[in-house]
Amino acid sequence: MRNHSPGDGSRTGAYLGPESGTRWFGLWDGFFAVSYLVTAVLLLLSSGSQVSHSLPVAALTLMVPWYAAVGRGLMIEASYGPRNLVFAVGLVALFCVTTVFSLIGTFALFAVVPMLIMSLPMSWAVALATVANLCPVLVVVFIGEDLGLSVWEMVPVSLLSIALSVLLGLWIKRVVRQSKERGQLIEELRQSRERVARLSHEAGISAERERLAREIHDTLAQSLTSIISLVQAAESEVRDAPDQAVDHLSLAGRVAKESLAEARDFVAALTPPALRGGSLSQAVRRQAEGLIAETGLEVRCSVMGEEKALPMAVSVVLLRTVQEAIANVRKHAKRARTVDVIVVFDQGGVRLLVRDDGEGFTPDGTQEGYGLRGMQARVEEIDGVASVTSGPGRGTTVEVSVPVSALTGEAANG
Repeated sequence: MRNHSPGDGSRTGAYLGPESGTRWFGLWDGFFAVSYLVTAVLLLLSSGSQVSHSLPVAALTLMVPWYAAVGRGLMIEASYGPRNLVFAVGLVALFCVTTVFSLIGTFALFAVVPMLIMSLPMSWAVALATVANLCPVLVVVFIGEDLGLSVWEMVPVSLLSIALSVLLGLWIKRVVRQSKERGQLIEELRQSRERVARLSHEAGISAERERLAREIHDTLAQSLTSIISLVQAAESEVRDAPDQAVDHLSLAGRVAKESLAEARDFVAALTPPALRGGSLSQAVRRQAEGLIAETGLEVRCSVMGEEKALPMAVSVVLLRTVQEAIANVRKHAKRARTVDVIVVFDQGGVRLLVRDDGEGFTPDGTQEGYGLRGMQARVEEIDGVASVTSGPGRGTTVEVSVPVSALTGEAANG
């Protein structure tokens, strides 16, 4: 904290509120109250006339509202300005009046000097503290013979008084400063926790939106596309091949029912209907059969290796990958005749391949829409790797590999 002259009107530090500034300031309030009471009792018990008692006690008592109304707030704020100098000068004046009428008022230095140190820059505080300590000495110089005191008797007392009061003031000032710093750190920590909570909430909302977007794309959007294709096929066959039209309409109804179940389940984040009561390979075969019914393509579905039970999170990701790959075949695989869907179980984990013999494309990132990005994001969530390989005239292959470590970890967690 920078020190400024009291007359420049500048402010330093930041007011952190009553919690940080007054939490430890009560210690000083207690000390000030004790100092006032001890000095007042000594003044009242001292010998002399009623005037010699009442006037110094009155001047001493005026320090209390002067401190409460002006000085205390300045000390808590730790700010230096004209009001600080006004408070300090008034405080020294009241002390000097008390001392002039009774040297017993010198005990008030134990409260006056710490207040000067806490309300002023150190150089100004020492200067006014010196003035306050000279006041009893000057009283002795002028009326010391009447009191039976000498200057040499007062000087050691004044030096000891200023030394002890300065040390006490510095200690209290340090305690208050540390309390304010601690309060500032607590406030910063509270703000940081609020920011973390807000960001976590926003991240949760974003993640939920991303999840719903992926689920809608992988289920409802693809199902609606299938239903549209099936209905269009039925419309074209209703006259020439009514039996096939009925089959297509039946399949469209089945897809619509499954889509409704999917919609209800992904909102509740439950197991997809395609994986209930069956394995991943069975769910993949049903997806292949649906593609055959919709497009008439030759779809070969095979499972290599000994099928093992997979954690539900892995099964869902692989199923969604198959659905996305099949949807891309339906929409983009021009002139495709055959599609291979292969699930491979081995000691390294599980792999999924969906390959078509369509025209393909040059993978430069521009063709990758939301579906492929969502597929890759899903696979990364289970520590897997997804790749899309294609080329003009070479078809397209979507491959997903999930290592056995991910399967073990998921199984342990599940």
